[in-house]
Amino acid sequence: MIVTPVRPMGRKWRNLSFSSTLYLAPVLDLLVSEAPLLWQPELRLGLQEALVNAVKHGNSLDPCKQINVSFTKLHQDSTQIYWWIIQDQGSDRQDDSPEHRKNGDPTPCHDLECGRGFYILRKIFEQVTWDYERHQLTLCKRIDPKAKPLID
Repeated sequence: MIVTPVRPMGRKWRNLSFSSTLYLAPVLDLLVSEAPLLWQPELRLGLQEALVNAVKHGNSLDPCKQINVSFTKLHQDSTQIYWWIIQDQGSDRQDDSPEHRKNGDPTPCHDLECGRGFYILRKIFEQVTWDYERHQLTLCKRIDPKAKPLID
């Protein structure tokens, strides 16, 4: 069994901040640029979902608020491991408070429409961790050179 910390220490992290906007193409281009071309569409789909969630549900589409993304790439034998930490500035909405979270699910939204986002994230990434207190989403993707992506 291999244990990887939630945020690997001693690694070079790159940081990116941008105003809450749904114009995400240049941000997504940067966030997937180091991934193998074959895997970029899948990673792009997952990261787009995560960033849209941060902009819409976290920052309530407020262009005065920021989205911060930290990201890094690690190597473990022949496997490449990608980490993204996406943090929004949160909202003051009542439905995002802990008492409104159902069935112990730590994700910030539970209706059918926004619940699809976390379903997609869990299908694409090996680790999806939502930290309610920090309004921070951590994503991890391990890419084995022999594996095939879900999306071609």
